[in-house]
Amino acid sequence: MRQREVLGLVAGAVVWPLAVRAQNAGRYRVPYLAFSGEDDGGYALVFAARLRELGLIEGQNLTLIYRSAEGHADRLPGLAAELLQSGPHILVAGLGTLTAQAAKRATPTVPVVFANVGDPLGAGLVSNLARPGGNATGLSSQSSDIGGKRLQLFRELIPTTKSVAALFNPESPFSAAAMRELRPAGNVATIVIHALEAKSAEEIPARFATAAQAGVTGLIVLDDPLFTSLRDELCRLAAAHRLPALFGDRLFAEAGGLVAYGPDRRANFRRAADYVEKILKGATPADLPVEQSTKFDLVLNLRTAKALGLTIPPTLLARADEVIE
Repeated sequence: MRQREVLGLVAGAVVWPLAVRAQNAGRYRVPYLAFSGEDDGGYALVFAARLRELGLIEGQNLTLIYRSAEGHADRLPGLAAELLQSGPHILVAGLGTLTAQAAKRATPTVPVVFANVGDPLGAGLVSNLARPGGNATGLSSQSSDIGGKRLQLFRELIPTTKSVAALFNPESPFSAAAMRELRPAGNVATIVIHALEAKSAEEIPARFATAAQAGVTGLIVLDDPLFTSLRDELCRLAAAHRLPALFGDRLFAEAGGLVAYGPDRRANFRRAADYVEKILKGATPADLPVEQSTKFDLVLNLRTAKALGLTIPPTLLARADEVIE
């Protein structure tokens, strides 16, 4: 979903410049800072829909302002500063740790609600999960055992699994933390983990070639906004190298990835709207605990499995939240 489409659906005023929007604002002004309009768009709609359920309605008592860095991390600080010019009551950070960090660094006073951060403590967003202590709080997609569960899924899908490649971005706080967690999980599962670093789109094709040459059973792509924005290309490369691939977001399975297993981000964005409502009613971010994901999505793509010559076990199909046929 492009930024203009999201603006039309979420903010309801595509052509208004920010200054004009501020003059015509509803009672509450809630800007939304996105890393990538293509990826944040659907989640922004889930967020806005939940606000409506809570009685916060665009054009009546609420003004939503949407800005996207379109996948360019260097644009985030400038966009966060721009959004603060509207005099917001709360600043919402969409997908990714970098988005939340940009929002937090832009203001020490305006409440910041993040919807999808891997490690809020490690990223310096909060001082304590139970009592954040500053102006930021929200939802964490962190799970201490998700690496082990993903390796278990590989074993169920391909019982002979001995080695798996893991693609991660060392410059992304969550991706790097997930890689550190995956290594010991591999030791427990007696699965060799081949770590593949990729900091840019240009590096990714070579990493897939390395994985194929290493003879790994499959590939795990660890969560990162860069990879999400390139999901069509990653799924194409996995198919070209005949690599069974597991991803962290259902968007990948919808794009042709074999398996997606990760936090239910739609649930996180609905909860982010709840946080916004609580703060608007007088709660302070310092006292609102950071919530960790409790629901995880398993999405299987049968078309991709067939193309790879794989038969997905009935027990795995029965546990899936969604099966793409």
